[in-house]
Amino acid sequence: MASTTQEAPKTIRPALVRLMAFAVCVLVANGYYAQPVLSDIARTFDLTVVGAGRFATLIQIGISLGLFVFVPLGDILERRQLSIRLILASAFAMAIMATAQTSIIFGIGCFLLGTSVSAVHVLIPFAASLASPETRGAVVGKVFSGLLMGILLARTFSGMVASVFGWRSVFGIACVLMVGLSGLIRFQLPQSTPTASVGWVELIRSIPQLWRELPVWREACWTGMLVFATFAAFWTTLVFFLESPGYGYGSREAGLFGLVGVAGALCAPLVGKLADRSGARRSVFVGLVVNLLAWVVMGLAGKVLDGLIVGVVLMDLAVQTVQVSNQARIYALRPDARSRINMVYMTLYFVGASVGSFVGTACWHQFGWTGVCVFSGIMTVAAMAVHAGFAQR
Repeated sequence: MASTTQEAPKTIRPALVRLMAFAVCVLVANGYYAQPVLSDIARTFDLTVVGAGRFATLIQIGISLGLFVFVPLGDILERRQLSIRLILASAFAMAIMATAQTSIIFGIGCFLLGTSVSAVHVLIPFAASLASPETRGAVVGKVFSGLLMGILLARTFSGMVASVFGWRSVFGIACVLMVGLSGLIRFQLPQSTPTASVGWVELIRSIPQLWRELPVWREACWTGMLVFATFAAFWTTLVFFLESPGYGYGSREAGLFGLVGVAGALCAPLVGKLADRSGARRSVFVGLVVNLLAWVVMGLAGKVLDGLIVGVVLMDLAVQTVQVSNQARIYALRPDARSRINMVYMTLYFVGASVGSFVGTACWHQFGWTGVCVFSGIMTVAAMAVHAGFAQR
């Protein structure tokens, strides 16, 4: 087990919060560059819409596996070094994607990239461990704003760069950025102190007992998974919806749509403060209601640009509210097991994304935009049922 020579500060500095938010932003963006250019990638490799959608699913599956394998190590290894290794693995994976000559090689790169994106979920609990209990929700909100900003702005960056230089350049530029980020992390982040002294196998064996003991954690896992499935379904199918005859847009316009969602992402610090002051569980319920409203709006008025924009803003605000509030809740449960708790939570979160990407694409293929909206509405109602069910316990 790695040892540390420097204790992390008890109170996290604002500059360090901004750095960690930036790192989370550019790291998580790696998993979403492909979505606005799926049509371009499909044409390169002579694939169908469903075939191209599998690349997004492979990335999400890789993220889920990376969360299971690497994130628990944050309880027993020094987090800064672990993050650097995963960041360099991201650079390697994107080099494969940028140069792939077959769809199989590109798919392998997608999967490897997904596993290394787990660095994001080493950094977020790291930030939570540096914050005081009174400010933890606000700190998590600020750092998590980087996550949603990365997801959303990745699409804008990808769409614009691909429209000028081609889709391969997107992954080449991102590869170089990861190499630079690894140096920034090395010299700016403090070293962490491991909170457990057992092996990886023992860490994993301890999870079922934690799961039984922490109903708040179970509730957060299920609601987060279901809500993020709707988020993934939207962004995976958006490029196909915007390219349909009703809109006739291309990858550049699909990427620019990410800017619309930034309005919701910018609310993360406010959501975190709200969770600190008025209760995170109440905030989760508000987020679920807003998400259902968003899909009703997009289902009824999504074929009109103004209606689609309103729906996107509401959806991103809802996802942000549910995620930040859930994380504020679970990080307060067992500080000594924070990485394990986060691993399970985020694994199920991205399992939801995998399901959302796959089923959302299938719904689009079979039923069009209405099918995507109905699927996402059902997922949101299911999350509300879970939330209500745990309130009775």
